[in-house]
Amino acid sequence: MKNSIKIILLFLLATIVSCSKKGEKSLSYNNGEMTILTDESFKSVTEALAEGYMISYPESKIKVVTKKEDLGFLDLLNNKVKIAVMSKDLSPEEKKAYEKQVDLKFIPAKFAADAVVFVVPKNSEKTSITMEEIVQGMQSEEKNFIFDGANSSNLNFVAQKLKKLPKDLKYSIIPGSANVIEELNKYPNKIGVVGLNTISRPYDKNAEKLRELIKVLPIVSNGKTYSADFEGMREMKYPFTRVLYFLTNEGNFNIANGFIRYSCTHLGQKIVQKEGLQPYNIYPREVQMR
Repeated sequence: MKNSIKIILLFLLATIVSCSKKGEKSLSYNNGEMTILTDESFKSVTEALAEGYMISYPESKIKVVTKKEDLGFLDLLNNKVKIAVMSKDLSPEEKKAYEKQVDLKFIPAKFAADAVVFVVPKNSEKTSITMEEIVQGMQSEEKNFIFDGANSSNLNFVAQKLKKLPKDLKYSIIPGSANVIEELNKYPNKIGVVGLNTISRPYDKNAEKLRELIKVLPIVSNGKTYSADFEGMREMKYPFTRVLYFLTNEGNFNIANGFIRYSCTHLGQKIVQKEGLQPYNIYPREVQMR
């Protein structure tokens, strides 16, 4: 009788251990959970890539959270997230802090060319803007340029292009890129400054609605006019073209690096293209048939 009970107990224990092992899954690039921090300006393309990754790897779960670029970088350094989307060029001090705290070499994973664009209401008589107007306007007490917030990627990037610090520029704020566009007609003499990805998704109803409210101003520089289109971004001729890249603190090949690799492959780059942005890693190829 005692032997029978022992055998039953051993069988039950073996069954429990077997089931628990089947339930356990080691972390890998194709399963697990992750949060990506992105500035609002890049939210659309980041969400599209995350959706594509989760379709390819159904056991992965990715949450996209918007946060101002500078604050997202700090969260990455403090190991609060595994990955962040960036656009600005890090200073030598920021690169040093990254390599020290994350203990990885600074290797940005570039995946798209985006742009900061200057917009006016649809009925505005203004049809273009010069670099001189931008430089002078960002120093004027009239604060005619409206940004989506302090610490935002758009403000950071414009400041870098003008070789200034954000605190040295003069501007107005309406929180949120969509709000800048929707409320711009209340300020007919002002110019909105938003990320192209806010309005670039061709078939998205929200993006389409925003596009109907504004017109994007080409930039005139040294007598030439440049637009934030595929050609302008691909050849980096549009003065406010910026390259989007991922930074991670993951030292092994789990979900963060898996997502980065996916975003930079042909499939991920096609998603970038469908977002209305310029893919960083694929270019049109001409094939001659004989």
